[in-house]
Amino acid sequence: MTLPPQARAFLAQPALGRVWSAARRRLEGNGVQARGSVRLDGLDAVEREAVSLLMGRRIGSSSAVIRLDELDARLRTTAAGCGLADALEHLGPPLTDRRGDRDSGRRARAAVWAAAEQDVAGSPLADQDWVSDWLDDLRRSGAVGRLSPLDAAEVLRQAVQALTALHPVRDERVQPIGRGDLATRVTGTAHGLDDDTALSRVVLRGLARALGTDPPELAPARRALWRAAGVVPDEVSSTVLTYGLRPVGPGWRERALRERSEWHAETHLTLRELRALDLVLPHGTVVHVCENPRVVEAAADARCAAALVCTSGSAATVVLDLLDTLTAAGHQLRYHGDFDWPGIALGNRIVRRHGALPWRMSAADYEELATRAGMLGIPAVPLTGPAVEADWDAELAPAMASLDRALHEESALEWLVADLRPTR
Repeated sequence: MTLPPQARAFLAQPALGRVWSAARRRLEGNGVQARGSVRLDGLDAVEREAVSLLMGRRIGSSSAVIRLDELDARLRTTAAGCGLADALEHLGPPLTDRRGDRDSGRRARAAVWAAAEQDVAGSPLADQDWVSDWLDDLRRSGAVGRLSPLDAAEVLRQAVQALTALHPVRDERVQPIGRGDLATRVTGTAHGLDDDTALSRVVLRGLARALGTDPPELAPARRALWRAAGVVPDEVSSTVLTYGLRPVGPGWRERALRERSEWHAETHLTLRELRALDLVLPHGTVVHVCENPRVVEAAADARCAAALVCTSGSAATVVLDLLDTLTAAGHQLRYHGDFDWPGIALGNRIVRRHGALPWRMSAADYEELATRAGMLGIPAVPLTGPAVEADWDAELAPAMASLDRALHEESALEWLVADLRPTR
């Protein structure tokens, strides 16, 4: 049915707008039932007159309480000829049964966990004490809460399948399996257990429960947990650019790295190589850290002697692993990066995590470089993004904001190469 034009014109008048807004909120919250009441305050004369005509009784004050069942009955016996819910639908937009949606959502979520428990019951995991704690932990933490019920059920099903493939995780007789192979077996794609997937996070929570450890937060801990369960992560695709590392160990890997350093050759190291290397450098070695590969190239060309690690922009896991290893061995790091906000943010990260010292990264250094760039007529590149305070120098961010000029490491290349002590 449609509202008669005269009734629609009356109901749609602006003076009744607050009535319909309040009634809509109440109906959508209580299962689209004309129950309860709404209160309107601050009614002006036009609104009072319109509400009085709507309800068939005089509204004499600026406040009114409207019972929804009364309003529903009134609409049915007037020219509107329909109930409150239909009237609101005609006035638009369509009503949403939020209570029904919530109840439906709760039922769907309950079905997700019931299906997961059924999957466990039909698997070798059924007799494992940790599994019920794992499911309870996932439920409480909301680990799959942002997924649709259908996607959440699929992630949990695949997680049970993956953990079943690794069962029992403490058995040393279990043959190691590549993470990509396991992911392909469970999801059909080699990337199904990549670090950024919900499935990976859910499976790792299960492995942590099985092995009696805390769920891993950082990438090194995640890889260690995978290895403890007999899963071999990909440790060869990412590399860190290094120069001048001279480990003192007697192995062939350490000898090869020292030889490349003697020939002033840069070296790309994988996570796999880092795990195998004994990266203890000569006592007192200071390791310089730069952001741009051009610094490594210039250091090699100048036959510098100092140890150098390049983050190649935002430091990847393999970079952080190497810096972790070096600081754990007692070596001091000194960081230089771009004089822009991402460069300062990366510097803060390395200073906080590794206790690095700044290297040519003071406000005075920035101002001198900016002045020199201006004198040379180098076009100014403005800073972009939100400002970042430097942990090591409270004056640096204000100086950068004042001059509004981004300076990349190439502008300080002459300084950096001199600091790296070139040999003859």
